[in-house]
Amino acid sequence: MTTLVYLMPVALFLGGMSLAAFLWALRSGQYEDLDGAGARILLEPLPEKEGAQSKPDDARTVQN
Repeated sequence: MTTLVYLMPVALFLGGMSLAAFLWALRSGQYEDLDGAGARILLEPLPEKEGAQSKPDDARTVQN
């Protein structure tokens, strides 16, 4: 029973810290554009390296 005296304030403190962290993230704009980050990785072109040979447009062509 005496452990509840120690565990209840610790649990309330951790819950309050979690709520404060969530509210901070919400106010700082962490949840503004959830779909944009997932689509942005597909839409941005890859940087080209200098001196790299270009690949053929159609990879299915067979060279004899």
